[in-house]
Amino acid sequence: MTDTREFDVVIYGATGFVGVLTAAYLAEHAPAGTRIALAGRSEAKLARTRASLPAAAHDWPLIVADADSAAALDAMAARTRVVCTTVGPYLKYGELVLAATVNAGSDYVDLTGEVPFVRMSIDKYHDQAAANGARIVHSCGFDSVPSDIGVYLLHRAVSDAEAGELTDTTLVVSSFKGGVSGGTIDSMRVIAQQAKDPAVRRTLLDPQSLSTGPGEHRVGGGVKQPSDVQLVRGSTIDPSIRGVLAPFVMSSHNTRIVRRSNALLHGAYGKDFRYGEVMAVGRNPVISGAIAGAITALTPIMLGAMAFGPTRRLLDKVLPKPGDGPSEKTRTTGHFTTDVYTTTTTGRRFSSRMRAKGDPGYQATAVMLGECALTLALDRDKLPAGGGVLTPAAAMGDALIERLRGAGISLTAGPTG
Repeated sequence: MTDTREFDVVIYGATGFVGVLTAAYLAEHAPAGTRIALAGRSEAKLARTRASLPAAAHDWPLIVADADSAAALDAMAARTRVVCTTVGPYLKYGELVLAATVNAGSDYVDLTGEVPFVRMSIDKYHDQAAANGARIVHSCGFDSVPSDIGVYLLHRAVSDAEAGELTDTTLVVSSFKGGVSGGTIDSMRVIAQQAKDPAVRRTLLDPQSLSTGPGEHRVGGGVKQPSDVQLVRGSTIDPSIRGVLAPFVMSSHNTRIVRRSNALLHGAYGKDFRYGEVMAVGRNPVISGAIAGAITALTPIMLGAMAFGPTRRLLDKVLPKPGDGPSEKTRTTGHFTTDVYTTTTTGRRFSSRMRAKGDPGYQATAVMLGECALTLALDRDKLPAGGGVLTPAAAMGDALIERLRGAGISLTAGPTG
């Protein structure tokens, strides 16, 4: 792609909750001269959003493009190096934006946590994106940057130490403080509904559902992967961890993104690489065990309730609506820490850590999404060659780590004993 594009980044869905946060972040932190535009379906709402942003955004152009208009989306994507879209659920609203970006040979970042959407993207658009040189990078927020970059950073530390390959590898959400938005709830509703389809259900349950190429659907086989709903004694992951760890609600998406990275990197993590995710709920073995057991039992009940009409209608009355989100206080006082632990083929233990301030799903996600977009737009000479449906680690790797650190996100890795 040459410099004839009018913009470096177009933020599509700029009037939505995370879209506004991302635009505000870029207005304050994008390098001087970065060419940014705001896009959405309503010019009046875009204008109001622009007026509410920091002063650097007040001359950003506005682009009107409805999610149902292929022509408008094609025109938008052709004007920019990177389309940064926050319009979800992506299973409902994402395909035309994705198709327009691939057609234009532009790069693309989103926030999807929807495995069936990524699988569709691989099957329908990977080959065309590779031919056009378009980097399609899904899951560039809290889902799944800490997971994907955390494992990649761990792999680099192990490789630099010549300590062998990764084997049993587990991400632990060690601390988490934040809220839940209506957009996240709406994505869960869509997935719960889609899971009624046996083909979708097979995709959701296959631990390697995103590891294969277009049209290659493989269920089972290969290295046996951990369950997404496992209860784990912390000491089995690392001697320093106390208590029982609970399933992490987004593990069923994040683990598949990480495994796709390993496939795209030609198995660099190791031939016996196994990866799971859990979260800390306390150090006391009895109390943490009870909490972890309750989470394990309640998660499928919640998803089932979202799929069943009568209970879904009841939940719709009390759960956040699309466009809703946590308060400014919740966003600014939030934080997260994720630790990834592994044992290598030489028997050594290593870990990596990502730590950030701000509500994980919103404030911190805006930082991660914004920096992913800037990496693709401005650091092209540092990126691996080639396009296709990629992951944050496979598409941006070291360049993204450098940008995240520059944005104040702590990233460390090394031996633990």
